[in-house]
Amino acid sequence: MKALRHYIDGDLVEPVGGRSLDDIEPATGAVIATVPDGDEADVERAVAAARRAFPAWSRTPAEERARLLLAIADRIEESAEDLARAESIDTGKPIALARSLDIPRAASNFRFFATANLHFHSESHATDRKAINYTLRHPRGVAGLISPWNLPLYLLSWKIAPALATGNTAVAKPSELTPVTAFMLAEICRDVGLPGGVLNIVHGRGPAVGAAIARHPGIPTLSFTGSTATGADIAKNAAPLFKKVALEMGGKNPNVVFADADLNEAVTAGLKAAFTNQGEICLSGSRIFVERDLYAKFVEEFTARAARLRVGDPLEPATEQGALISSAHRAKVLSYIDAARQEGGRIRCGGGPPARAVSERCRNGFFVEPTVITGLDVGSRVNREEIFGPVVTITPFADEDQVVAWANDTDYGLAAMVWTESLPRAHRLAERIASGTVWINCWLLRDLRVPFGGMKRSGLGREGGEEALRFFTEPKNVCIQFPHDAAGG
Repeated sequence: MKALRHYIDGDLVEPVGGRSLDDIEPATGAVIATVPDGDEADVERAVAAARRAFPAWSRTPAEERARLLLAIADRIEESAEDLARAESIDTGKPIALARSLDIPRAASNFRFFATANLHFHSESHATDRKAINYTLRHPRGVAGLISPWNLPLYLLSWKIAPALATGNTAVAKPSELTPVTAFMLAEICRDVGLPGGVLNIVHGRGPAVGAAIARHPGIPTLSFTGSTATGADIAKNAAPLFKKVALEMGGKNPNVVFADADLNEAVTAGLKAAFTNQGEICLSGSRIFVERDLYAKFVEEFTARAARLRVGDPLEPATEQGALISSAHRAKVLSYIDAARQEGGRIRCGGGPPARAVSERCRNGFFVEPTVITGLDVGSRVNREEIFGPVVTITPFADEDQVVAWANDTDYGLAAMVWTESLPRAHRLAERIASGTVWINCWLLRDLRVPFGGMKRSGLGREGGEEALRFFTEPKNVCIQFPHDAAGG
C-alpha cells in the first residue's frame, strides 16, 4: 500500500499534522493507499512556497515556461498506461475510458496552453489620432486550484496548465477520493525540473484544505470545479477578500431529440452522454426529451442498448460501466431511483446494483446498473436535481416551445444537446436554451480554444482558450499621448 505525500516547494513532504486518510478502490472497497489529511498549516506552507517562487517564475520567458509544460505533456504521454491504470483503480471508471479520454486530454491541456500563451495577444486602440491605448496583462500571483474526483487528472491539468503558462504559481487541491494521479503528476513535475514552489499540491478534505485555500489572503485567484453547494461555500469565503473566482459546478443537462433526427446517431450519442463514466460527469445528458412521433421507437432502442452495456471490473478492457466512486455516493444514486418509483416512474432497465457480483475481485464494489426511467413528471426531483450517476429519464414532448420550457426548467445551465436535421431549428434552440454549451447532433465534441462554463447554478466565469489566459492575468491600461506635432498631422 502506497503512502502519498504533499508536493510543496519541489519536495514530496508529510502533512504537518501527521494525519492520513484511506484511499479506497471503488471497484473492490479495499484500501489502496493512504493520502495526507492536510489542513491549514499545510496550505500555509504551500502558499509561502508559491509566493517565494512567483517573482522568478513570472519573469521567466514564456518560451521557457512553455518548454517545461511541454515536457510535462511528453511525460504524461510516456506514462500513459501507468496513469490510466492508476486512474481506473482510483476512480472505478473503465480503463478503456481512462486510456482514450482522461490521460490524452490531460496531456493535451498542458500542450495547448503551453503554446497558446505564446500566441496570446493584447489589445491596442488608436484614440482620435491623439494617443494609443494598449493593454498589458500580468500574472496575478498565486492561483488556488480545486478539482473534483470524477476526472481527476484531466480537470486538474485544465487548471494548472493555463495558470502556470501565464506566469502564475499555484496551490492545487485534488479530491481526497482520487489523489493518486495528482501524486504521479507531482513526480513528473520533479522529474522534468519544474522549479520548486511553482506548483504545489496539497491533499486533504474540502472543509479543511479547500476552505483554507479559498479564504487565504495570499491567493488572489481561485478556480474551482465541483458541486454547487461547495462552490457556494467557496464563493462565500472568497467574496470578502475580493478574489477573482471561476466556478464550474453541477449540471442537469437536457438532450432534445426531434422526430427528424437520425435515430441511430441520437441513440448512440445519447447512451454515451448518459452513461459515460457511470454518469459521474457534469456534462451528462441525464434528461432526454423526445418528440412524440419518435418517442416509442427511441425508448425501445435506447433501453435495449442500455441494458446491454457491460458492467464489469474497471480493469477489464471490455468493461463499459465501472463502479461509482464510493458506498455513500452509490446510496445517494439508489435513493433517487427509489424516489422515481415513488413518483410513479417506470424503470425500463437497471434500477439497482447488479444481481450478481461482476467478478470475484469486485464482489464488494460500488456498482449500479445503467438505469432508464420513463413516465416521470418534468417537475419531479429526479428530473430536476443532479444525480451524478447512471440514471436517465426519457420524456415525450409536443413542440419547440414546450421542450425549450422544459429544458430550461432547472436551476442548472451547463450544457445541452439538440438532435435535428433542420438547420433553422438548430439555430433557434441553440439561442433559446439557457446553457453555456449547446451541442448540435453531437456530444462532448470539445475544442480547447472556445470558452467553457455554465449559467445559473452551473457556474460563474469561463475557462478554456483565451478565456483561461485572461482569467489568470490582470489587465492594465497604458495610454501614450502623441507629441503635439504628430497629433496635429
